[in-house]
Amino acid sequence: MSRLVAVAKLLRGGGLPWLRVARDGLAAVRVAVGAAGLSTGVLECLRDGSADTASVRARLGFDDDGLLEPWLRVLQGHGFVRSSAGGWSLSRRGRRLLHDEVVRAAYEGFAGYHTGLYRELPSQLHGGPARRDIAEHGETIAQLTRAMEPVLHEALVAAVREVRPTRILDVGCGAGQNLAAVLAARPAAEGTGIEVDEAVADIAERLLAQRGLTGRARVLRGDVLALAAGGEAGGPYDLALLANVVYYLPLAARVPLFRALAGLLSGGGALLVTTTAATPDPFSRHFDLLLRAQGQGMELPEVEPLRRQLADAGLRPEPARRLVPGQPLVTVLARR
Repeated sequence: MSRLVAVAKLLRGGGLPWLRVARDGLAAVRVAVGAAGLSTGVLECLRDGSADTASVRARLGFDDDGLLEPWLRVLQGHGFVRSSAGGWSLSRRGRRLLHDEVVRAAYEGFAGYHTGLYRELPSQLHGGPARRDIAEHGETIAQLTRAMEPVLHEALVAAVREVRPTRILDVGCGAGQNLAAVLAARPAAEGTGIEVDEAVADIAERLLAQRGLTGRARVLRGDVLALAAGGEAGGPYDLALLANVVYYLPLAARVPLFRALAGLLSGGGALLVTTTAATPDPFSRHFDLLLRAQGQGMELPEVEPLRRQLADAGLRPEPARRLVPGQPLVTVLARR
């Protein structure tokens, strides 16, 4: 009862806003704690079994002046490790963070460049250097986009059913999950992924191999415009994907890209564009700022200007569809 009285007093005293901030702040701290568990090597140290504090210190070469034990207790408090008679061991949450590439990328991304944007924003607003998140964190970004696969799946499968492609192109294929999804939905098709980041292309090849698609898919390394101009991009393709890629291009570069992709399509072929759109949604505003902070003309597209750009490239865009009601994720199918 005394606890309920204390909560009631807090609320009557105007404490609800503080409670909301504290809740949000604790969630942010938990993400930072998980990311630090990775970056300090402590979670990796416990991968193969339990260890006491002295063993962790020795294995990692720490000279911590008494910080390691409190740090382990922080990890315990957030549920990443457990304490027992045998020492410290990974909890289920800690093991998932260590082994699940998408979860790991989420912790690293949100504790890193997503929030680093705001820590460094005052300097950038005073003329400081542009950010380099896209260039420096390509692998993390590629893994993070894998979380979008369940959201995109219906749109990808619908496009496959409508177009019935035998040859599929995935531009900016990232970790390869979208190419894998459309090939799974169309067993008779073959696919080509194009990825400019060498390390990310390696991830895509591994994922396609894990899903048994090596014989039906290949990953080309390079810029799609250069590959198309040199005849190395292959084609013609019945379906081309541009999934969560268009916002990495300046506005002036988008119509030339769409025109080049139209040139790689077969007669009646289609280009499927999926993207986060510029809307008042908080994540949309955040992501748009993050892109603009790169200083290379990146920004989120607005839906109708995007459709006009597709039309300017000689394609026939259909009306945009929202992937999730109320969310800024949209898809546009444009036919040659």
